Amino acid sequence: MLEKLQKAPIDPILGLTELFQRDPNQQKINLSVGVYKDNLNNTPIFNAVKKAERIILEKEKTKTYLPISGLPEFCEKTQRLVLGENCKICEEERVGTVQTVGGTSALRIFADFLRNNFGHKRIWIPDPTWENHAKIFQMAGHEVTTYPYYDSLTQSLNWYSLKLTAEKIPSGDVMLLHGCCHNPTGLDLDKSQWEEISNILNRKGILPLVDFAYQGLGDGLEEDAIGIRIMANNVPELFICYSFSKNFGLYNERCGALLTIGENKEFVQKALSQIKVVIRTNYSNPPSHGAQIINTILSDEVLKIEWLEELNRMCQRIKDMRCLLVEKLKEKDLNKDFTHILKQKGMFSYTGLSKEQVKRLREEFSIYIVESGRINVAGITTQNIDRLVDAIIKVI
Repeated sequence: MLEKLQKAPIDPILGLTELFQRDPNQQKINLSVGVYKDNLNNTPIFNAVKKAERIILEKEKTKTYLPISGLPEFCEKTQRLVLGENCKICEEERVGTVQTVGGTSALRIFADFLRNNFGHKRIWIPDPTWENHAKIFQMAGHEVTTYPYYDSLTQSLNWYSLKLTAEKIPSGDVMLLHGCCHNPTGLDLDKSQWEEISNILNRKGILPLVDFAYQGLGDGLEEDAIGIRIMANNVPELFICYSFSKNFGLYNERCGALLTIGENKEFVQKALSQIKVVIRTNYSNPPSHGAQIINTILSDEVLKIEWLEELNRMCQRIKDMRCLLVEKLKEKDLNKDFTHILKQKGMFSYTGLSKEQVKRLREEFSIYIVESGRINVAGITTQNIDRLVDAIIKVI
């Protein structure tokens, strides 16, 4: 059997990391993979996380399985983090949450739940979007198509075409939106646009799915959730895929959640029962450690404050590097304008560099950027920024 297989192409993002690791250049720079780096180019563990782990180690009495839906306290804390402490939807029990193996697993569980109960659907994803979105839904048997999101001429959100396309999406289709810090463009909907798009989806009978992977890395923890909360209050049904990889730095703990919002408690419980079937036949139940860390921090006011301070410092460093990059490029008095980068939010930025320019950066300067020109701003440091700017100047 195996001799008949064709070798799969390398992942466009993780494959770049493999090339980066093999590159002997001591001054190489990796701006491809979406992992936070501090100014020393390390991916640190939050102090609040280390303290929570010590508490868990001291109090832990068992290694037994979690329920299929995960740690109940974690699920409750996640709902409040996403929808707000005084969430009316939560009080009415119109939201149900399951713990997942990272945000990627939440997307795949939703995709399988959809297929198992409603057949093959059409999923509308932004153009562009995270590389893995299309593959996840295609592997689950769904049809994937795109809606306009980025205007390459103005280097801004293509709101007019986005809205026009949403009006043409048939009832019963699914539309995927990014909760904040859009990957890869860094361009988000504003409050009025969230209101408008949620009203369109409600009127048209389109099911919204929100991928929420970067809460706290844009404008702030509460500010980044405004769009989702608007959507939750304006539509009868909503699914949210959440990741704790970035805002808690728990990349290798693979901790996420899938939130289901329905018109009433009965509908939500029916959906959760089917979602648990998907989980049971996939990985049976989720790992405990990451969920225990998050629950411990969010249950302790002192630890929660420390975590928020660390998160805010992380967010500020990303903003500082974004501004410094634009400032240093502007100092070079180039013909090309990079000020559009200042309008973007979160870890990622669409630079406007072409495929050929990206290729030259990699081959001539050992600077690794995704083919689309997307960079991870968090990979820029005060030590490597001058080399990065000099290289960009040479390829444009």
